[in-house]
Amino acid sequence: MAEPMGFFTDTTVCIGCKACEVACKEWNQLSATNGGQNVLSGQSYDNTRRLDGEHWRHVKFVEQFSEDRKEARWLMMSDVCKHCVQAGCLEVCPTGAIFRTEFDTVVIQSDACIGCRACLPSCPFGVIGINPVTRTAQKCTLCYDRMKVGMTPACAQACPTASIQFGPIATLRKKAKERVEALHAQGKTDAYIYGDEDILGGLNSFYLLVDAPEVYGLPKAPKLPTRGLWTSSIFAAFTAAIVGLVGIFSFRDRKAKALPAAEGGGGEA
Repeated sequence: MAEPMGFFTDTTVCIGCKACEVACKEWNQLSATNGGQNVLSGQSYDNTRRLDGEHWRHVKFVEQFSEDRKEARWLMMSDVCKHCVQAGCLEVCPTGAIFRTEFDTVVIQSDACIGCRACLPSCPFGVIGINPVTRTAQKCTLCYDRMKVGMTPACAQACPTASIQFGPIATLRKKAKERVEALHAQGKTDAYIYGDEDILGGLNSFYLLVDAPEVYGLPKAPKLPTRGLWTSSIFAAFTAAIVGLVGIFSFRDRKAKALPAAEGGGGEA
């Protein structure tokens, strides 16, 4: 087992350039448009809107204004799959298409995915979506193919300000702690880390934030939806069973049709 790897995203140095989004799409050969259509979102500079099966990286733009609207600030964050230590998506997958790698990251194998969608509601962060091209569930793989050969994930490699840092989780945790302490020493006492061990056993993609999680579109206390997991599991198992039965009956039907022809052929001979 290799050392757990992941991302530490320091939102205070993100400039919203979207280099991470572009690099992710280029390396993973994802569509550059929304469902094949280049449609503007109408939400400031946010043209990708959310994480889903086509968008594995998403740069969030949050505009904040004072009550008199004389002061304003931007909060920016490059969001991605959290690669949770306790991953709901992995637990409900009926085919084993979702697995934990030797780097402690969570990956979906498209060739094993049946598109049952059980993993979608099981993720408390809503990062998984159905890719319209493959019709399978997809999300960030933390560039598993690059990691296996010692390369840095495309998004972290492209980030010009080192807002996205990649490396061993233990090392990143230490860096994050030092960064928070440095900001506090500068008087920025609102800085803190989101994604420690108290959240789903720890997030292998965690963040330094300077406002409430909800401001960034993150749940304050994400939990595994136990009831949802149970329901999704039943649904996924039912779907898998139906697919299997259809395959069996289809095979039997083809076999039954083939037998008379084979017997008739033997009689003529």
